[in-house]
Amino acid sequence: MLLANATPVLIAVPVLVVLAVVAVAASMRRRDAGLATGALSRETRKRDAGAVAPTVAPEAPSGRELERSVALERRGTSTEVEMARSTAPVPFTPPDPETIGVTRRQFFNRSIIAMMGLGLSGFGAACIAFLWPQVKGGFGSKIPVGRISDVQQDIVKANGFLYRADGRMWITAYPAGALEKAKKTYSAPELAGMQAGVIALYQKCPHLGCRVPNCATSQWFECPCHGSQYNRVGEKRGGPAPRGMDRFAMSVDGGFLTVDTGTIIPGPPIGTNTTGQEAEGPHCVGGKAE
Repeated sequence: MLLANATPVLIAVPVLVVLAVVAVAASMRRRDAGLATGALSRETRKRDAGAVAPTVAPEAPSGRELERSVALERRGTSTEVEMARSTAPVPFTPPDPETIGVTRRQFFNRSIIAMMGLGLSGFGAACIAFLWPQVKGGFGSKIPVGRISDVQQDIVKANGFLYRADGRMWITAYPAGALEKAKKTYSAPELAGMQAGVIALYQKCPHLGCRVPNCATSQWFECPCHGSQYNRVGEKRGGPAPRGMDRFAMSVDGGFLTVDTGTIIPGPPIGTNTTGQEAEGPHCVGGKAE
């Protein structure tokens, strides 16, 4: 019975303690808030209510303002009149871009774009010019050389080696006695000119592409780059070249010779010697013939 009556008391005591702690904490918080806001005491508020507010002395004018006021008094005007005469501020209006012109940044940007466009245009024009087919004479086209009799006379005048810069070719005489051997080695486009007594050779050495000049003493073609040697009709006689000099397709129509520089025929293989021509004098380039 005693325990049953004591149970509510045991429960109520902790509850009261908790409520007391909460009340104390709330009062302390209010006190701290009052101290933070700076609450005035009753005596202070009473004393302030009876006091007279002090007057603030006007700020003394600066020296520039005094000089201006004196000058206005001499002219018979006042500051108020001068201020009234002053005009209202003009609203800001953004300047016209056309009036300003081109800025520094715009100038450089446009210059870079213009240079890029110019460079690409030049590159494109060069590519088109390189790929554009040649409709007129020159290397890569059919070149009319002239009448066979006139060509043979020009070969004699040139000491056996007639050079045509427009076709990058050498034209030399081909002996009629070597035609039987030539028919076993050369193709029809080559034989067309050989049967007329001439042959057209490409000036480039088949070894590494150097321009091959003639040697007046040996009466051969001798490459100055690596010493390759060819007889008068372009058949290899010595040096590192893999074959004889390349030649062009030829055609003879009505006694006129035409050389097709657009059709390059590889030179004859090593060991071909249809004319049997030997060196007629000292070589211009060191080395002996095979």
